[in-house]
This record gives sequence, structure tokens and C-alpha cells, in this order.
Amino acid sequence: MPHYSPSDTRGWFKSSHSGGNATECVEAARFGEATVIRDSKSVEGGSLLFRPTSWASFISALQEGRLR
Repeated sequence: MPHYSPSDTRGWFKSSHSGGNATECVEAARFGEATVIRDSKSVEGGSLLFRPTSWASFISALQEGRLR
């Protein structure tokens, strides 16, 4: 797994589903095969790393409304 720094802005992009206001800002990045997400307002506050199968399950759960 490649090393990444939460303060490194290379490769991070804002989610197309982030709201236009300042309360819903999610950024994502690809690091190797993993997908990492973080709160763009608190980049040093931590991030979540998903392996490919976990990311697919997470997206599926969101699309199906299983996560609130």
C-alpha cells in the first residue's frame, strides 16, 4: 500500500455529491488500489481507507439507501 499524507493535496478530488454549502465536503483519492476519503474541512482529522471490495460494498450500500 502506498504511503500518503492527509495534508498532501495531490490526487485528492471533491466528491460530486458534496453539497454547495460548507457542511458537506467530502474528498476522495486513489492510492494504489485503495480509495481514501476525508472531510475536506478537516484534512488532518483523519481519513478512511477502503480496499476495492470494501469500497464497492460501501458505494452499493449508499446507492441502496442502507446507510443513513
